[in-house]
Amino acid sequence: MSKIITPYKDSSLGKKEQVAQMFDNISGNYDGLNRVISLGIDMKWRKKVVALVAEKKPETILDIATGTGDLVIMMSTTSAKKIIGLDISAGMLEVGKQKIEAKKLSNKIEMVLGDSENMPYPDNYFDAITVSFGIRNFENLEKGLAEIYRVLKPNGIFVILETSVPTKFPVKQGYTFYTKFILPIIGKIFSKDNNAYGYLSESAANFPFGETLNNILRKISFIECKAMPQTFGVATIYTATKK
Repeated sequence: MSKIITPYKDSSLGKKEQVAQMFDNISGNYDGLNRVISLGIDMKWRKKVVALVAEKKPETILDIATGTGDLVIMMSTTSAKKIIGLDISAGMLEVGKQKIEAKKLSNKIEMVLGDSENMPYPDNYFDAITVSFGIRNFENLEKGLAEIYRVLKPNGIFVILETSVPTKFPVKQGYTFYTKFILPIIGKIFSKDNNAYGYLSESAANFPFGETLNNILRKISFIECKAMPQTFGVATIYTATKK
């Protein structure tokens, strides 16, 4: 990214600590607000991520920046015997744990408080790794991607779902207006953290997407890097493999 985007401009904390604090603050109403902001389309994108992972018939899956666990719960339909959701926000994880317990999936899904840039797992450990709407929150993108590469098995699949910026008229102009003006207002109305949704829109606008992100993945040594724009380019699904 051209500049470091943080939730709280006047905070002395690093980005990682600020992001954890922000998600702790909004964890209680994050799911409902997310559905409103995305008009529910985000669930359609997540289903595509699950399908890509399921094709590989993984036994172990790691979902980074798992939040309240939407994706790991959906991953329970795959062949995986063990699914781990990792996040730096204890508040988000607590919401996720309650959802997992309610669905009686605690024997299959483990929610872990941890740092994606320094994970407590050995090399070549996971068959599949996913990140949905979390990779732009990494404090050091390349360090986080290198850590993902380390714990992914050779020939394992890495799938990213992330916001991106539409490039065609008039979707580009509509998206810019929505994220810059409407999204922060919705966030302020429904969230007790006035900074959160301003940060989320600003970080989305400044995050590298498309071939730019693919080139960063290649720099880390990932191969077969593909970008698949979704819904006029407002989000993109990326797939990559460890050689």
